[in-house]
Parts: sequence; C-alpha cells; structure tokens
Amino acid sequence: MSKTALICGSYAFDSIMVFQDQFKNHILPDKVHMLNVSFLVPTMRKEFGGCGGNIAYNLHLLGASSIPMATVGEDFAPYMSWMESHHMNTTHMKVIKDAYTGQAFITTDMDDNQITAFHPGAMSNSHENKVSDVSVADIGIVSPDGREGMIEHAKQFTDAKIPFIFDPGQGMPMFSSEELVTFIKQATYVAVNDYESQMLQNKTGFDLTTIASMVEALIITKGGEGSEIHANGEVIQILPVKAQSTQDPTGCGDAYRAGLLYGIMNEMDWKTTGQLAGLLGAIKIAHLGTQNHSFDIDSIEKLYKKSYEEPLL
Repeated sequence: MSKTALICGSYAFDSIMVFQDQFKNHILPDKVHMLNVSFLVPTMRKEFGGCGGNIAYNLHLLGASSIPMATVGEDFAPYMSWMESHHMNTTHMKVIKDAYTGQAFITTDMDDNQITAFHPGAMSNSHENKVSDVSVADIGIVSPDGREGMIEHAKQFTDAKIPFIFDPGQGMPMFSSEELVTFIKQATYVAVNDYESQMLQNKTGFDLTTIASMVEALIITKGGEGSEIHANGEVIQILPVKAQSTQDPTGCGDAYRAGLLYGIMNEMDWKTTGQLAGLLGAIKIAHLGTQNHSFDIDSIEKLYKKSYEEPLL
C-alpha cells in the first residue's frame, strides 16, 4: 500500500535575478552598518516556486502520493493551472481574499550566494489550514511557511502521531530558541543546510550530536560538497553527484527534501535515501527555475545506478 505525504509549506512566485559578479566585491565589510548597494541584473525570470510547491512538484515527478497544503492569493490562477496541467492535488490550496500569493525576489551571484526579499502575502494565513483537514497522511513536512502555521502544523502532526520533517529553512529567524527546541522535540526528522545548521546550534545551544539524539535523523546539506545524515548514532557521508551544469541553485534544497520524503516513504536506508535526494538536487541545479526540470522514477533509477554504481531499489 503506497504512502501519502502531506506537504505544508509556502507557494510563491519567484522573481529570479543573477548578478554577474560577486556580492563580496561590492559590499564593504566595515560599512555593513550603513549598507547602500545596488546590483545590476540584466535579466529576470518569474517562476513558480515556494518551498512547499517545489517539494510537492519533485515528489509528484517521482510518482509518490502527495498532498500540498498552502494558502495563496487571488493572483494564484496561473500557478493553479500549472498544477492542474501536471495532475497535482490542489484540494488543499486555499485562496485568501484580497491577498497576494507569496512573492520572492531572489538575486544570486557567481559564487551561488543569494540575497532574497520575501513578501509572505497569503502565506501568513497558513494556520487556517489544518492537518486534520486531510483524511489520510502517513508522513508530513513542515517547511518554511507562515510563522503561526508552522507552529500549528508541527503540533497537529504531533497530536495526530504522524511523523514529519522539520525544515525551517530561511524561516528560522522567525522563531525563538525555545520555539526551535520545541520543533526539534516534536519532529521525527530535521533537515537543514550547513548555514542553517550553525544557526540552529547557535539559537538552541545544542550541538549536532545533541540535536541528532532528539530525532530519528538530522540531515545537513552542503551544496556541492554533498550532505551528511546523522542517524542511529553515526554520521553517514553522502557524496555529491556531478551535475550536468550549474545553472541555478534556487530550489535544490527543496528537490533534496522530496528525495528524503520518497526514501522514508519507501523504507530505504539512509545512505540510499541521501543519495537519491542528492541526485534530485543535481538534476535541479542544471535547470533555470525551480520547476522547469522533469523526470520519472524509471529515469531516476537509471541515473541513480549510473551515478552510484548500485541499484536504487
């Protein structure tokens, strides 16, 4: 019997810009307290995005049963049409009157550093959706969303005894140290990148060993250096997959998280799960935008075997 993932997280329109230089060449370290900079970005793309949207898209490509849950604005129609054209579940996409869908304005430099401005819009109403609104969910993820919604959904997953991944992402600064500790205690798994990992340690006062001891697995992504999974008292190093090209890092972490969900849903071991997740990230980075790549489970199985010289399933 196949399992179903409930994906709680943001949906947004991403305005993506690339700065053909390095931020560090234009930011004076001794003047950051009075920062006034402008980056010329000759091109801009508007893409469908949001952490929840990206995770759901990648998980859907794998053929897994997934239910995205989010609050969106009255301008969401083009995104809704996109989801429907890909036969994705839209039952729990709640439109908020007189609100915009979340809007991210992302500028990336040549070192893959990012500066993002984000207007939450309807995302701030995410708490209006309830985990109990869904009739069946075997696993969940709480990814960046409205502050109250993330707190409520984590509690609702816990109360319903549904295992879930806590994925704070760029939403981490919204929470106090006590709130982050509560999230970790509630979660079954925690997924962060290396920068967020350091932030989480600084804010909670817990080191990685302590955090890992509180969950079934602590997953830390490290970009081009691969990732590591702390589980069962050991640290599993996941080697990076060489991408065909490096076009756009936006959404790579979300693709990785879809791989995590798929591996957990299919009871794969952590090494296999991490390698699958890393492969999805490598596929994504070779494409501009967060939902412009495509694959199916058959092509993934072939790529996995080619990349790791072992079968996926």
